[in-house]
Parts: sequence; structure tokens; C-alpha cells
Amino acid sequence: MRGGQGAARAPVIQFTNCRILRGGALLREDLWVRGGRILDPEKLFFEERRVADQQRDCGGCILAPGFIDVQINGGFGVDFSQASEDVGSGIALVARRILSHGVTSFCPTLVTSPLEVYHKVLPQIPVKSGGPHGAGVLGVHLEGPFISREKRGAHPEAHLRSFEADAFQDVLATYGSLDNVRIVTLAPELDHSHEVIRALTALGICVSLGHSVADLGTAEKAVQSGATFITHLFNAMLPFHHRDPGIVGLLTSDRLPAGRRIFYGMIADGIHTNPAALRIAHRAHPKGLVLVTDAVPALGLGNGRHTLGQQEVEVDGLTAYVAGTSTLSGSIAPMDTCVRHFLQATGCSVECALEAASLHPAQLLGLEKRKGTLDFGADAASWWGSGDPASAPFSPPHSDPDFVVLDNSLHVRATYISGELVWQAEEARL
Repeated sequence: MRGGQGAARAPVIQFTNCRILRGGALLREDLWVRGGRILDPEKLFFEERRVADQQRDCGGCILAPGFIDVQINGGFGVDFSQASEDVGSGIALVARRILSHGVTSFCPTLVTSPLEVYHKVLPQIPVKSGGPHGAGVLGVHLEGPFISREKRGAHPEAHLRSFEADAFQDVLATYGSLDNVRIVTLAPELDHSHEVIRALTALGICVSLGHSVADLGTAEKAVQSGATFITHLFNAMLPFHHRDPGIVGLLTSDRLPAGRRIFYGMIADGIHTNPAALRIAHRAHPKGLVLVTDAVPALGLGNGRHTLGQQEVEVDGLTAYVAGTSTLSGSIAPMDTCVRHFLQATGCSVECALEAASLHPAQLLGLEKRKGTLDFGADAASWWGSGDPASAPFSPPHSDPDFVVLDNSLHVRATYISGELVWQAEEARL
């Protein structure tokens, strides 16, 4: 339900004995929810003379906004970069399984692939609201094929592409359609990239810089053209150098447009980034850090050979490699594990660790009015501030609040979408 008399008639649920992440602090307050909205209890009492219809004791747990994963390649045997007749069933399986890790919405990510894969897969991944069926789909993240050969990482070289003279038409021809696409990762040093960045951002698509040998000046020009994100900082880019820090230098650049915040993804799995590097990035630019899993189809499956798009991946312990090489190929750590490792490695506050997996990705995607926050009234009344689906690149899903219940060690006890319980640990009694 959304607004009006229907929402007013919905039961009021009061979550008690909890600490709520709100405004960057953990507050000892109750959370009041009705019909997919977070309520101000004072207004509820003084304007409606209402009390709670149900109370749920959270046992002293933390209530934080649901986690948002903007880079996940698959999991549990599902490979988003594999064409099939029923891509939707694989998306649905991953959407269900990641609920246990506190993820309430995500961007299915496709690695560099042949054109026929994009043309077959993309129409089968619609934007979708979350619920008991699984986490919501916010739109697709296309990582490649317009990336650097030198820094391709696990992306197959045979399918990499450069921009032709009519660059944006080349992008459309490659992907087939940009409907439901939310993020595109590209290398800004490629010819005509700035033309593409401007065209994509004009459509409301987030442009991310990654798999690149760009120097700092080139990266700054890309941000001036509209880019707002960095794909897995430190990985698949030139290493930091004191005379030209490359893309990493964007974290402290003084040549970005006024008021523009650059965000950057970090794979805090204990494998991709040394704890010292995590600390450097966080201390340099804490408000831009976005935790991502970069999870591959082997997530949740253990050792052995698996796929990632057109390549085989071998999992050995906690590490995934392109089979037969020492090249890292994504992560097998779920989001809640990344949150805990980030907290331990950086020594940041619990609030900062949780916001890196919730508020910051929501801000990156322009969704902070309805996701990544537990502020009063949070719902789907605004989609990127306009409320007009015609002004967005795809139709909006609806309903909030989404939140996760965590114990003091940040293990997930329960997950809620639109105020509805969608997963809980067997021993939990919420």
C-alpha cells in the first residue's frame, strides 16, 4: 500500500528494544512501520491517536537499512553473463539467497561478453521490487566491454571493444538496449569515451571508471563529463604513484565539479585489497566508500571449477582465479562478510561500516530518499526526485522500508523488505 486511506488502515508495527541506524548514529529508539512507510511516532499519536497494532521485541539488536550490492556477477551456481532461455529464474534464485546476507536490493552485473549475450540477457532482467520472493533489482551493471586490454583482469580479451567514431550508437549496437541498465563501467582513456559518458549520464545511467590505465587528468575529465563512480578501487587500474596517482587520485582531487561527490567501490573480502589500502581509502574519502561483493557464480558453492561469463573460474579456499592463472576473478564473500571485514580492517565505527553497504550505494544511485535510510516517511513516493517514470531510464519499483536486523557482531538475524519479514535465522524469533 502507498499513502491514502489504504495505508492508514494498515496495521502499525512497532519494533522495540533495538538500536536504529539513523542520521549516522545508532539511536535507542523504536521503529514504527505501516503500509511500507516508516512513521514518526509523535505524529502518529498526536494526529491520529494511534498506537501499535503489533509489537516485535528485537532483543537489543541493530536495525540498519537493507544492504545494496551494486556489483554482483552471480552466485549459488547462477552466472548472470551466461545466456539462457530463462535468465529470470537465475536472477530470482540469487535474489532469494542473498536475503540471508542482508541484501535487499542489487544490480546484477554482466562482465565483458559477446554481443549476442547482451542482446539475449538484458531484456530478461527487468527492474523489480523486492519482497518475499527476494531482493529487488535496481537495474543492470554492465562492466565492459569498453575497457582497457592491459587492465582487463578476468575479462576475456577476445570480446573487448573500443568506441567507434559514432560512439554512442556503437554502445547501443553492442548492448542492444539500455532499458533497465543502471551502471556502465568503462575505461575513460578510450577515444570518444567522454562523448559516451555525457550521453549515458543524460539518460540517468551511472558511469563508473574501471579496468583502466587512465592517468589522473583523464579521470578528472571523465568526472567533469558526468562519471560518478570508480569500479573496485585499486583493482584493475594503475597503481598509485606520487607524481600521477591515476584514478585513485580522484579521492582527493581538487578539480572535480563543485558539489560533486565521487563514489568508489571496495571489495572488502580480505583478498582483493590489503587492510592498509582499505584504511588509506577510507580515511581519505570516507563518505564515498561503497562496499561491493563483486561476487561470482561460485559464491556459496565452495572449491572447484565454475564459470564467469565466457571463462572458467577456479575456487581455492577463499580465492577465485581465472582457471590456470593467478588472475583474481571476483569474490566469493557475501555482503555481510564484507561489512564485518571492513569494520575490523579499518577500525571505523559500526555506523560507518553499515552506511558503506546501504546509504552510500543509495546515494550513488540517487535513491537516498527511499533506500539506504530509516528516516521517517521513507517510501517510494519519489523516484530520483521526480516521481515521473518517463523521466527515468526504466519504471520504478516501489515500497520501502527495507532493513536488516543484526546482532552486535553484525551477523544477520532477519531481513525485512517494505516492513515485511522476508528472511530470518532459524534461531531468531522476530
